[in-house]
Amino acid sequence: MLYNLLDALRDGLIDNNLYRFVMVFDQVQFRAIFAALLAFGIVVGFGKPVIRWLTAKKIGDAGLTDAAALEQAAASKKNTPTMGGILIAGAIAASTLLLADLGNRYVQMALIAIVWLAVLGGVDDWLKLTASSRPGGSRQGLHAWEKLVFQFGLAFLLGWFTFNLGETDAPRDLAHVLNIPFQKTYDAAGLGPSDGLIYLGRAGFIVFTILMISGMSNAVNITDGMDGLASGMSTAVGLGLLVLCLIAGERLAAHYLLMPHIPGTAELGVVAGALTGACLGFLWWNCAPASVFMGDTGALCIGGLIGYLAVAIRQEALVLLISGVMLLEIGSVALQVAYFKATGGKRIFRCAPFHWHLHMGGWSEQKIVARFWIVTVVLLALAMATIKLR
Repeated sequence: MLYNLLDALRDGLIDNNLYRFVMVFDQVQFRAIFAALLAFGIVVGFGKPVIRWLTAKKIGDAGLTDAAALEQAAASKKNTPTMGGILIAGAIAASTLLLADLGNRYVQMALIAIVWLAVLGGVDDWLKLTASSRPGGSRQGLHAWEKLVFQFGLAFLLGWFTFNLGETDAPRDLAHVLNIPFQKTYDAAGLGPSDGLIYLGRAGFIVFTILMISGMSNAVNITDGMDGLASGMSTAVGLGLLVLCLIAGERLAAHYLLMPHIPGTAELGVVAGALTGACLGFLWWNCAPASVFMGDTGALCIGGLIGYLAVAIRQEALVLLISGVMLLEIGSVALQVAYFKATGGKRIFRCAPFHWHLHMGGWSEQKIVARFWIVTVVLLALAMATIKLR
């Protein structure tokens, strides 16, 4: 909004020698960092009244789980309010609306993803929290297939329209490239795409979008099980995305680092900055002992946005590397369920997701959270280091 207002008033400001006071808002790097600070301030500033409101409305953790061990582990958190994800989604949306170029199609679709998945998660949270008050009281949130239908539907639409933002008739458009780690995107002279690159057609591009958005959305959701765990790791992933978006959107930086240059995606750096600041701000309230949980409202929104940003800038591999701990978490659940069904009741882990396996093995919750943060930061550093390895 501020950028669009500046754009509309630019000529008049220049004529009246006032442009120098606001010219910093023309720099996407400044707006990305400012978005992070603003989102952080919004979550920290509005956190206490929102938590009071959630508590007054008795929007607390329902404590619903199928495992008795997890019920015991979560007993002390039973009355902690959830649906705190409205703080995260609200801060990301507000910061993006204020500081990003709202005429940018990538930004528009990122906003759609934020609202769509926050509403989906909010409905799921609300159904869980009101289960005991409904006749029968047996339905604990949306069914898995119902969430997947809405996640797939969003991803299909975003994949379709994001593909259109590239040159759909150009056989060598980097907006559609399959960006494999360590490959050189440009030739030695930096004049055009390298030979041997793989380009995705519309169907393949949409499939990648569905896998990234639904996969990351559910990965963050499953990871969100201990105080500060998902919010802390999402902060690190958001920071990595901030850097990657700014590189992808700047031609000289992308060419220098031999990474795909996707025109227009620099504005997604503002969205990634807002994501980083909102998650860091939420950690203020979510660190142990947590005052509020993000719930599906926040987890689905964060994960889906991470997946969309990765697809838009063609950096799925690096984002998956940074999100390695989250992939371990969702992978442990998939393996546990598959092995349980295949063997008629045997288990690989004491309990899934993997953080509960470690907790039941004697690790304290604080140690698990801190070490998972450390691993994520190391993966972030590794991903940043591999940018130059071509």
